[in-house]
Amino acid sequence: MPRVAHPARLWKPLKAGVVQCRLCSHFCAIKPGGRGLCAVRENRDGELVSLVYALPAAISADPMEKKPLYHFLPGTRTFSLGTMGCNLSCSFCQNATLSQSPRLGMAITGHSMGPEALVAAALDSGCRSLSYTYSEPTIFFELVEDTARLARTRGLRNILVTNGFMSPDCLDALGPADSGPVQAANVDLKAFTEAFYADQCGARLAPVLENLKHMRALGWWIEVTTLLIPGLNDSTEELAELSGFIARELGTNTPWHISRFHPEYRLLDRAVTPTQSLLAAREAGRRAGLSFVYVGNASGPGYGDTLCPSCGKPVLFRAGFHVSSLSAGPGGAAGPGGALPGGLCPACGAAIPGVWD
Repeated sequence: MPRVAHPARLWKPLKAGVVQCRLCSHFCAIKPGGRGLCAVRENRDGELVSLVYALPAAISADPMEKKPLYHFLPGTRTFSLGTMGCNLSCSFCQNATLSQSPRLGMAITGHSMGPEALVAAALDSGCRSLSYTYSEPTIFFELVEDTARLARTRGLRNILVTNGFMSPDCLDALGPADSGPVQAANVDLKAFTEAFYADQCGARLAPVLENLKHMRALGWWIEVTTLLIPGLNDSTEELAELSGFIARELGTNTPWHISRFHPEYRLLDRAVTPTQSLLAAREAGRRAGLSFVYVGNASGPGYGDTLCPSCGKPVLFRAGFHVSSLSAGPGGAAGPGGALPGGLCPACGAAIPGVWD
């Protein structure tokens, strides 16, 4: 597919034809003919354009648990899409072929599908939501906004799976969950030190923390994911600080997903995360007061189960991406309306935090 250009949003002109992109927290100043760090936003004659509008490179109807979102319409499928490009350069990227190729000078390719076609495909697939994922939705903001706003008029909800490094202007443009196009986000909180973000991601921690609080203020349902990398972000002190931030600033009912690392991309000198490290991180989250801490990309008893904070009984069982409810038993599949209609514990009737219907 030849490269296309679409007028970009959230930018301003500077001097001598230079433009400043206001979409993410890099705030790139881009000379004529140049591109931002994401490599998919280009200055053409003093006008900023997107090179990935209506050009999703990956499309799939995924289980909601794959995002992962465990407390937002669990057991349903979400129509997932992403373009090439990313505003971060993580050494451990699990999807580098898609996200990093434009930075490496490779051609920007994808399927020719605009908002109408994407929403129609989501409806045809029987999904109840769309997820903007796989790479980084911030860098294809125009496609996200147009598709998500259209999707809302068709009764669908919208989810960002994001590194959280967007600008405050980007979040304000999307707006509150009740009146705007986006209702939920899973945010990668990759570590809790500025050194990690600088050395491993080419970014900064502080904007991510501020954006998490901003999303909460907008009323979005938030779940947080941390890929636990041996020797880089798994110290007892860092995990206590990270989980403490979630509990204090986002709330103790915010789900935290701790994911097992496998060597990928440029970070090949680290071992797979040991099981004991995953369990130690889970315990750190529980000590911080978090009610819902999950272990992902690994199999073990109860790793993905949702427990009722009131009575302690499991209300949702998970095995991989399969989810079932207490009322159905561990072998019972979720219905098309989701795994926990009404969001109530079948054992004691307590409300389980989340978005269920």
